[in-house]
Amino acid sequence: MRTGILIDELGVGFDAMTAQAREAAKLGYRTLWLAQRGGWDALTALPALGAAAPGVELGTCVVPTYPRHPITMAAQALTVQAATGVPVHLGVGLSHRSIVEHEFGYSYDRPIRHLREYLQALNPLLRGEKADVHGESLTAAGGLTTPGAERPAVLVGSVSPGSTRLSGELADGVITTWAGPRALGEFVVPTITEAAAGRPAPRVVTGQLICVTSEVDERRAWVEENYGAAATVPAYRAILDRDGYAKVSDSVIAGDEETVRRQVKSLEDAGATELLVMPFGSAEDQARTRELLAS
Repeated sequence: MRTGILIDELGVGFDAMTAQAREAAKLGYRTLWLAQRGGWDALTALPALGAAAPGVELGTCVVPTYPRHPITMAAQALTVQAATGVPVHLGVGLSHRSIVEHEFGYSYDRPIRHLREYLQALNPLLRGEKADVHGESLTAAGGLTTPGAERPAVLVGSVSPGSTRLSGELADGVITTWAGPRALGEFVVPTITEAAAGRPAPRVVTGQLICVTSEVDERRAWVEENYGAAATVPAYRAILDRDGYAKVSDSVIAGDEETVRRQVKSLEDAGATELLVMPFGSAEDQARTRELLAS
């Protein structure tokens, strides 16, 4: 199972982000991921990480589709790839109704239709072809001139049945959040694999909050305080239920080195192809986590 790591961009400056990138590369992580969480723009920031960690692959997890037209998204992703010269993993997603409608002012009506039309436009653009989509949610008619740029992989941030199936049909794979081994093995992997029949085997990137620590209860309490509201989002509630998790904090991987190794192995056994490590906890905890999972 390949292993990448999330670079923490929340409330930190570029010096701190590039320092994280250098450390991750030194430890041996193969992919550096940036989230799009209301601060720095993930795609724009990736070349700075690439300069700090030459040769390491780069990814986003995930950029919302609604506020960024597919021609614009494709142009940015191809520019990042050409500028850095490394594989780029373009993670995109629908975001949530509350954000799309209340913050951006777009309609969230029939989001799976929107995602299908978005991917139908994005895919040819990334291949150097023209898009010709005249859909109900968007129009994309045109192409890009990006000599020498390699096609970025397209991954969809998803935990719902509709978007997971669409990920198998029209993308290279899926990025999951809050999904444990049962949800992966019994739902995500079989759903996306069936949808991808006749295409290359889909990638299943499992994003996990992980903490190597002796203070498990305290770390779970922090997660509940900071992320517990995610359990009220219908799609997240459904994926938590698939694993039998009552709370978001039940989904985290926390404990000593052996406990963490065992739980990570259960994700691989469930069919995950890549681990996206999201370290949390004290500075010491996070250092232990990064060092343990780098190999």
